[in-house]
Amino acid sequence: MTLKGRDFLTLLDFTPEEISYLLELSAELKEKKKKGILHDELRGKNIALIFEKNSTRTRTSFEVAAHDLGMGVTFLDPQSSQIGKKESIADTARVLSGIFDGIEYRGFGQEIVEELAKYSDVPVWNGLTNEFHPTQILADFLTVKEHFGYLKGIKFVYMGDARYNMGNSLMIGCAKMGMEFTACAPEKYFPDKALIAKCEEIAKETGAKLNFISDPEIACKGADVIYTDVWVSMGEPVEVWEERVKELLPYQVNAEKMKIAGDKCIFMHCLPSFHDLKTKIGKEMGERFGLDAFEVTDEVFESEASVVFREAENRMHTIKAVILATLK
Repeated sequence: MTLKGRDFLTLLDFTPEEISYLLELSAELKEKKKKGILHDELRGKNIALIFEKNSTRTRTSFEVAAHDLGMGVTFLDPQSSQIGKKESIADTARVLSGIFDGIEYRGFGQEIVEELAKYSDVPVWNGLTNEFHPTQILADFLTVKEHFGYLKGIKFVYMGDARYNMGNSLMIGCAKMGMEFTACAPEKYFPDKALIAKCEEIAKETGAKLNFISDPEIACKGADVIYTDVWVSMGEPVEVWEERVKELLPYQVNAEKMKIAGDKCIFMHCLPSFHDLKTKIGKEMGERFGLDAFEVTDEVFESEASVVFREAENRMHTIKAVILATLK
């Protein structure tokens, strides 16, 4: 299978077979990394990383993946790039694709990364937009596959606000891979109806199941995976915290919900997490609302069921697979 020259913008653009190929390549590259086997197959190539939103995992994963492949990396944040300010997205794409072999974008609307891809002569990779986060889903699925040995039929429950990139992308990924996806939240936090309809069409072909449930006890029963994310995303105003805490606190992942799921259930989170008050924002909001944790309790986060740090490591292995598959 070859994906050379392809953009990586959303999993909607990839078949189940192509996603499986990327996961298999990720596992192969991870094994080489663990064994110290050099795999610098892209020596002489260079990539640009455009970051309008900062990230620990996405930046380090792209940089280490590229270095392992023998590549050069240039990091462009809002202070070191004119993208969208003095230079249009289209012009930026044409300039960078004349200099680099691949371009990563992490920032705001999906339309930005789509426009970059439209005008770029080299592959463009989505490191996160408001709507989609496809590299995270590959890491999540590699982690699930490592733990259970398979993906098809896995009961995957996403707790909390499922309207944006994580809820959208996990629903798409589960639909593509024949899994059972459940969004558990108040109805106003379910994914967009048009995207649900697309995923339901995909599910008819793959055997996947999609559920949208507001009762955590029903949603968690028999779950293989319980997944959550922060309730307030980067760039959202402080004012939304009060609404989110009030409406999403019943969907906090805690020991009771993990017990409902059963002993085989694992806990996942894309990170960072407000599982304690050891961060500036966590402490400030914890004191404001009288809570010692938000989307997940520290007890669950630090439990044996938690695979969040293996999941974080797998960002690098799966991103490396995407780079290699689209450039080699």
